[in-house]
Amino acid sequence: MRGVIGRKAESGRLRSRIAGSWFKRSVLMSLAVLLPLGVSVAGPGAPASAAFNPDAFDFWVDSSMGPIKSRIFRAADGNTGRVVYALDGMRARGDINGWEAETEIARELTKWNINVVMPVGGPSSFYADWNAPGNFLGLNTGSSGSANGSSSGSAMTGSSGWNETLGKDNTYKWESFLTNNLRWALRDRLGFNPNGNGVFGLSMGGSAALTLAAYHPDQFRYAGSYSGYLNISAPGMREALRVAMISAGGYNIDAMAPPWGPQWLRMDPFVFAPRLIANGTRVWVAAGSALPGPADATSPLDILQGTPLEALALVNSRAFQVRMMSLGAQNVTYSFPSVGIHNWRNWESEVYRMIPDLSANIG
Repeated sequence: MRGVIGRKAESGRLRSRIAGSWFKRSVLMSLAVLLPLGVSVAGPGAPASAAFNPDAFDFWVDSSMGPIKSRIFRAADGNTGRVVYALDGMRARGDINGWEAETEIARELTKWNINVVMPVGGPSSFYADWNAPGNFLGLNTGSSGSANGSSSGSAMTGSSGWNETLGKDNTYKWESFLTNNLRWALRDRLGFNPNGNGVFGLSMGGSAALTLAAYHPDQFRYAGSYSGYLNISAPGMREALRVAMISAGGYNIDAMAPPWGPQWLRMDPFVFAPRLIANGTRVWVAAGSALPGPADATSPLDILQGTPLEALALVNSRAFQVRMMSLGAQNVTYSFPSVGIHNWRNWESEVYRMIPDLSANIG
């Protein structure tokens, strides 16, 4: 009997060593994907404006994750029929959406008589419904931004300081929140139209915007992706995202979705592209060239970090373009400026370019 027990124990230890070895290889592979590109996984970020817009108000809604805050900007003409959701990047903070902190897009959108909804929080979430809490071996290896530092949408920039536990103490259920809890609360409490809305985002928010439109076409008629990761099943992408999510708050990608199973493929715009065509969704896809322009010359570190990230987003966005063209898609506008790296200045400019098309296709 002791021999049987001993063999079982040894077998268990062997499995543990194999699992540990696989995990170490996975992390090393992830680092190998990004570090040759010159990306720092924990570098300091540029100072943020971090300014609250007094025109907005807090809008709290209960969810399975607990109470979630959004910031609401009302259309200039007071209508409730034209609504767009603005999704944040991987370092989404717990106090304010990056679009409000870093840009003036809300003021411009409201001038176009569009109501703006900015959900707050959800770093590294991809605005998805996860399977489990996202702790990375119980370690908080980073943060989602900083109350005093950068709220960069990039997963590789920004300083520690904002303590984000949502999605670690419980399980992220962002898709359910955006398409159920928030959607109907906006209708019931503010009279907002729950149908024919728009949604756009940067980086992880760009990928999520297309996902939401693909699976909730009644709610989202328009979707925009800026520097989004639109081919996440491509070789090396999962491991690149693993490193990014560890950096952006210490989140574990395996808690979000198993590798290359139905749940993972459901999140991949390259895979679900036919849905966007069948739905008739109006789509805007943009990415910079990864070549710094005059507006990007803020610091060598910003360029060092933002260039490889934008190059990765550009490759993903171009792959998505080829996929859609192969399917005969006529519902997409592509914007690939000759300069631009992974930063708010370029994302803000892209929103301004997109607004006329958005305005013509929502409400």
